[in-house]
Amino acid sequence: MKVLLSRAPGGPETLELIELPEPLPGQGQLLVRVKACAINYPDVLIIEDKYQFKPPRPFAPGGEIAGIVEAVGEGVDGWAEGDRLISMVGHGGLAGKVAVDARMALPLPPERSFEEGAALILTYATSIHALLDRGKLKEGQTLLVLGAAGGVGIAAVELGKAFGARVIAAVSSTEKAEAARAAGADDVLVYPRGPFDKEEARALAAAFKTAAGPGGADLIYDPVGGDYAEPALRSIGWEGRYLVVGFPAGIPKLPLNLALLKSCDICGVFWGAFAARDASANAAHIRTLFRLWSEGKIAPKVSRTWPLAEGGEAIAHMAARKAIGKLVVTME
Repeated sequence: MKVLLSRAPGGPETLELIELPEPLPGQGQLLVRVKACAINYPDVLIIEDKYQFKPPRPFAPGGEIAGIVEAVGEGVDGWAEGDRLISMVGHGGLAGKVAVDARMALPLPPERSFEEGAALILTYATSIHALLDRGKLKEGQTLLVLGAAGGVGIAAVELGKAFGARVIAAVSSTEKAEAARAAGADDVLVYPRGPFDKEEARALAAAFKTAAGPGGADLIYDPVGGDYAEPALRSIGWEGRYLVVGFPAGIPKLPLNLALLKSCDICGVFWGAFAARDASANAAHIRTLFRLWSEGKIAPKVSRTWPLAEGGEAIAHMAARKAIGKLVVTME
C-alpha cells in the first residue's frame, strides 16, 4: 500500500510517498481501507516535531479518516467487513490502509460522503467542547469567532448559531467573509494580516469592540493567537470567557490586568485530553453532533481535495493559513 511518510522533522516537502506492507488488525482493532483523510493544523506541527505528541519515526501524518472496514480483529463486536466508518487516529491516516481502535470508530451515515465524514470529528468536537464545557455558552449571548472561515472556525460559527448565540465572525479576507456568512454568522469583520504595531493593534481592538457592541463579547473563540489575541481580549464583556484554541499566528502574551479589569476567564481548550479523560461526556457531544448533522444545522465544508501523492501540498496549504473550511486528501 502507498503511505506518505515523515522520516525526519521538517516541512511538507520532506514527506515521502513509498510502498509498505499492509497492516493487520490487532486485538480490538479494525483494518480500514482509507478513502479520505482530513488535514488539520496539528498535521503541520507534528511533522516538524512541534506538536504535543511526537510519534516515533517514520510515521504518516493525518489524524482523522473515513473508509471501509476490510477486516475485524479479535474481541471486536458490532462491526463487519464492508462497513463504512469515520475514526480519529492521531496520526497514520495518509495511507492506503490503517488499523484503528474499534472504540474510536463511528458509523458513517450512508447518505454522507467519505470526504464529509473525514472532515467532521476533530473540528466540531473541539468546538462543541469549547463552547459548552469551557465557554458555558447560553442562548442569546454574543460569540466572537476569530479565524472564522477555517475548519474549527466554521464549526464554531455553525454550533454557535445552533445553540442560539449571536455570532460575529472575524476573518482575514473577503473570500473568507463569504464563507463565514454562508455558515450563518450574524456579522462579519475582515481584519488585516498581522503582525501589528501599537497603533494597528489599537485599531483592531476598536474594531472588535464595535462589532461586539457596548456589552462586549460573552465568549471569544480564538484558534489564531498571535497579535490578534490581545485586541480581541480587549473586546470581551464583563465575566466573559476567552477560549484559547490554537496558535497558527504565534503564541501570544496576554496582559493579565485585562482579565482583572473585565473579571473574565481565560480558558484553555484541549479536546484530545478531554476526550481521553471523560469519554462519556465526549460521546454525548458526538451524539449531539450527529443529531445536528442530520438536522442540517452543521455540515463539514470541504473546500479542496488532493490525491495522496500530493498530500504534502494540502499540509502546505494549511500551514500558509489559506484553508477555507476543511482540506481533505483522497486515496483514489
